[in-house]
Amino acid sequence: MISREDIEKREYEILSPYATKAAETKGRQKPEEKCEIRTDFQRDRDRIIHSKAFRRLMHKTQVFIAPEGDHYRTRLTHTIEVAQIARTISRGLGLNEDLTEAIAMGHDLGHTPFGHSGEQVLSKIYSKGFRHNEQSLRVIDVLEFHGSSRGMNLTAEVRDGILNHTGPVTPFTPEGQVVKTSDRIAYINHDIDDAIRSGIITEEDLPAECVNILGHSHKKRIDTLVRDMITNSESSPVIALSPEKLDAMNKLRSFMFENVYHNAAAKSAEDMARIEAIITTLFRYYSDNPEWILREYPDLAEISSVEELVKDQIAGMTDRYAETKYKEILSL
Repeated sequence: MISREDIEKREYEILSPYATKAAETKGRQKPEEKCEIRTDFQRDRDRIIHSKAFRRLMHKTQVFIAPEGDHYRTRLTHTIEVAQIARTISRGLGLNEDLTEAIAMGHDLGHTPFGHSGEQVLSKIYSKGFRHNEQSLRVIDVLEFHGSSRGMNLTAEVRDGILNHTGPVTPFTPEGQVVKTSDRIAYINHDIDDAIRSGIITEEDLPAECVNILGHSHKKRIDTLVRDMITNSESSPVIALSPEKLDAMNKLRSFMFENVYHNAAAKSAEDMARIEAIITTLFRYYSDNPEWILREYPDLAEISSVEELVKDQIAGMTDRYAETKYKEILSL
């Protein structure tokens, strides 16, 4: 049998000196007995994949709301694509793939129904504002269970990578840095692919200055960015794209915001109005009827406000569950 200790020793033999070693983890919030077979990062990955929050990602919008067709990305397929890209980069740099995968699998657990549109509405009506990366950490630390205890009790490295996969703070591990850029590589390119499939844009609409640098196909652009991350970050504790490739990717991102993310074909005014009505109605109903929320989270009532628990409940919903509860409330 290959034991956890065998794996931990092997990491020192084959990984980069900059890689985060499982044996050197900063640890968990609550001490736990070590597993005989899996490293701490492998256990974290498994806990995330087996969580209810992870399963719900399959019914949460990525960009296109209720698309007609089976091949559009969901929040779950986005997560898998991020993990694949991030693992390839980590492997190429000799980093810890288990840590990379754990962060990637957990980075979007806190996303609302209806994608970023739902996030915008919830942020507007929740007094403290809503940021999905912070909610992902709350899912991990508070809302999910590990055994009979609340909180998944993940390692500091995974928690940091999830919290800081977006925003101004750089993750303190190179693996977290890999996921942060891999998330952007994934969503820009797969959203282009979905937008072309839907007919909103064509390959020829993409900025020539960007595709001439990154490539004229979905496959080529991802390959270019992955290879660039590896070659630009070799023998360095800082993981980053080269200035040329980063600039081209950011210009593609700006193009997508202008032509897809804010395009009426992807999110019509009618869709946006409906999303706002659903989330606002749910938020008002649960706030006005706190007994339901308190029954759902009896053990959290003393440490969380009703408003925060209402936010937790709505953020955890899938698109279809939010729609169902909305219709039930309207029929009361």
